Amino acid sequence: NMAAPSAPRPPRPRKEPRPLVIPRSAAEEQRLRLERLMRNPEKTVPIPEKLNERAPRPPPEFVRDVMGSSAGAGSGEFHVYRHLRRREYQRQDFMDAMAEKQRLDEEFQKKLERNKMIAEEQTAKRRRKRQKLKEKKLQAKKNKLEQKKQEK
Repeated sequence: NMAAPSAPRPPRPRKEPRPLVIPRSAAEEQRLRLERLMRNPEKTVPIPEKLNERAPRPPPEFVRDVMGSSAGAGSGEFHVYRHLRRREYQRQDFMDAMAEKQRLDEEFQKKLERNKMIAEEQTAKRRRKRQKLKEKKLQAKKNKLEQKKQEK
């Protein structure tokens, strides 16, 4: 139902059929993937974002379905308890994992700082050494000039 007649579309370029290659090792699989990427270097490559672990729900402020005190547990009570317990364990595991991650991050930052300090110290030491050598050379040059003047 188009008002203006459109020009005929050019036919899509046919892809040449490629033989099916089953990778026999991890290295070969990597090579095949790289080859596939390099077939069309202009094409953008999607880089997946890092999936962030979503925090579990906080524990409920107010528990509504508390079992009454007049009777024993019903047949469905165990499943309710089991779900609550699973959720609580999940929450605790998540908190432990976050604490561990934070500790490792801090350790890593400290290590980076330490390495930076060591590198700076080494650089300063070498700089001092270079300066000393330079001064020695200059002094030797001056002494040589002095000797030449005295000889003349």
